[in-house]
Amino acid sequence: MNINLTLIGQSIAFAIFVLFCMKFVWPFLSGAIDERQKKIAEGLNAAEKAKEDLASAEQSAEQELATAKVKAAALIEQANKSANQLIEEAKAQAQVEGERIRQQARESIDLEINQARESLRTQVSELAVLGAEQILKEKIDSQKHASMLEELAAKL
Repeated sequence: MNINLTLIGQSIAFAIFVLFCMKFVWPFLSGAIDERQKKIAEGLNAAEKAKEDLASAEQSAEQELATAKVKAAALIEQANKSANQLIEEAKAQAQVEGERIRQQARESIDLEINQARESLRTQVSELAVLGAEQILKEKIDSQKHASMLEELAAKL
């Protein structure tokens, strides 16, 4: 055999092999490669979209947190105002109640003073009547009269 003929035969066989691969093997490999590239691109796009969604969700969460903080501060402020108002109302009510109790005590003291005065007047008038009665029963004597007055003063 001739080397040239062998080379030509091998070249023809190689060309047939290349044509066969290009016709049957290459489209299958090319399709698989294209499909894999599409999946990778979709995965990268999905990752990018997920990153954007995460950033958006974080920003939304921060806004919600800030809103919640503002609402909580407003509720706390309102509760403090309400507590202060209740304290002020309780103080005012206690002052009114204290004033009412003082007024009742004053009225009670005035009543007791008036009763004591009335009782003293009654006792003084009784003593005066008794003294006058004793003076009138006995003869008027300045010494006796003075001793009776001293006796009456001691009883008062």
